[in-house]
Amino acid sequence: METATHQSDEELLIQGLKSGNEADFRKAVRVYTPGMMAVARYYLDNSTAEEAVQDCWVTVIDAIQNFEGRSGLKTWLHRIVANRSKNHLRKAKREVSADFSETLDPELANRFRPNGRWATPPSLRFDEDAESLMENGALSDCLDQHLATLPETQRSALMLYEAHQHKSNDVCNILDVSASNLRVLLHRARQKIFIMVEKFQETGEC
Repeated sequence: METATHQSDEELLIQGLKSGNEADFRKAVRVYTPGMMAVARYYLDNSTAEEAVQDCWVTVIDAIQNFEGRSGLKTWLHRIVANRSKNHLRKAKREVSADFSETLDPELANRFRPNGRWATPPSLRFDEDAESLMENGALSDCLDQHLATLPETQRSALMLYEAHQHKSNDVCNILDVSASNLRVLLHRARQKIFIMVEKFQETGEC
């Protein structure tokens, strides 16, 4: 009795890329470019990040033949764009202080202890008014606005870890930061998002 071999969508996409299938290449560009841009923006301004990502896709056309599947395709692509961005930048890697209270906004500084734990926990609640606001997009729009104002380091860490669901060690490798630095970046970003949501629920204003 023959046993069927199940191939994931990613495995099929990789095969298509290796065989030079244009449709699969366009699909990969569509699916993975947003995450690659998030990585590039950690190091570069927006316009330079776009150039770096475009250059990376040119590299991928040849490099995909050497892809051995030791990591996921997404992680592999993000490592390429991180390395290309670092080479483009040509400066020492940035490190983040492990002091959780450093550079916090005044509104946030009195809400957290120096070790990063809540001094005053957020009173997040989702009553009928909040739910209706979410349904009409007001809260979602406000969230997008606040994400856009986060420092690039925090936004990239948050998007890679939360939105793109990379494991913490993969995010560290992609952004070239230590585990403790990643915790600080995520901590600071989450603080600001929590405060935004809490304020929005209290006042209805962004």
